[in-house]
Amino acid sequence: MVLTTASTCWHPQGPAFGSGLGGSRGAASAAACSPSDPAQLRSARDDIRELLKTTFCHPILVRLGWHDAGTYNKSIEEWPRQGGANGSVRFDKELKHAANAGLVNALKLLQPVKDKYSGVTYADLFQLASATAVEEAGGPKIPMKYGRVDASGPEQCPEEGRLPAAGAPSPASHLRDIFYRMGLSDKDIVALSGAHTLGRASPERSGWGKPETKYTKDGPGRPGGQSWTPQWLKFDNSYFKEIKERRDADLLVLPTDASLFEDPSFKVYAEKYAVDQDAFFKDYAESHAKLSNQGAKFDPPEGISIEHH
Repeated sequence: MVLTTASTCWHPQGPAFGSGLGGSRGAASAAACSPSDPAQLRSARDDIRELLKTTFCHPILVRLGWHDAGTYNKSIEEWPRQGGANGSVRFDKELKHAANAGLVNALKLLQPVKDKYSGVTYADLFQLASATAVEEAGGPKIPMKYGRVDASGPEQCPEEGRLPAAGAPSPASHLRDIFYRMGLSDKDIVALSGAHTLGRASPERSGWGKPETKYTKDGPGRPGGQSWTPQWLKFDNSYFKEIKERRDADLLVLPTDASLFEDPSFKVYAEKYAVDQDAFFKDYAESHAKLSNQGAKFDPPEGISIEHH
C-alpha cells in the first residue's frame, strides 16, 4: 500500500524549515486545537497547489495524509487514543515509527503553510494536502470536509504497528487485518492501492525497490527509487494495468500489490479498475474521503466544506 512505502520529494528550501517539527513547537500545537477557518483553508489549498508545481511532491503529501489517518482503530471509542486523522504524525514520537521514514520531508514542506495560516489545524492541513495532490496530479475530485481537531501532544500518539507492511507473509490477510480494523472494505483496499500510481519506493527508506530505474534516474525532483508506473506523477489507472501485465522489470510490484490480482475478492475490483478508469476514480474518491475522516473529531460536528456552491 501507499501506507508503507516512501516517496521521494525534492524541495529547494532545504532543511531549514520545520526545525521544531518533532513536538517542540508546543505553543503552536496547542493553539491549533481550535477549528479551522474556511477562508484560510481555501488560501492554504492555493499555496499547496503552487508548492506542487515547484517541488513535485504529490506522492509524499498523499502518504503523509494517509499515515496520519491510517492509524485508526474502530474498536477504540476514545479520541484521540483511537488514532486517525488528528495531526499526531507531526510529533517525533510517531514520526520515528519505521513506516513513517522520510515523512519529515513532507512536514518541512508544509510547515511554512501552517505558519502562514494559523486558522488551519495540522490534521486538516495534512488531509487537504493529500487530497489536493491527488487532484492536481490528474486524479478525481475528492469530496472532502474539514474542521478536524488536532491531538495536542506526543502522549496522544498511537503505538507503533498500526500501518501496513509491504512484506507481510500473507499479504492479502495482512491488508484485511489493517483495513478492516479501520472499518474499510475490500473495495476500499483495492481502490486505495491504486494511489500507488503516484510515487516511488526508496530502498533507504522502506527497504523496497531499486536504487534507480530508467523512469526515476532523472527525477523530476530528487532522482532515484523505483516507481510502480512509468508516469509516476500522473494519477490514472495505470497501476492496475502494470501490476496485471508485469511487462517491465523496472516497475515495482510489492507482495501486497501482487495480492490484488491473486486474491479472489480483491481481483474483482482490480480487474475492473484496469479496464475502467472512471470506475476507479469514482471508487477511489469515495475511499480516499472515507480514509481522511477516520478517527477525526470535527468542529463543528458536521464538518466544513470549502467548495463554493
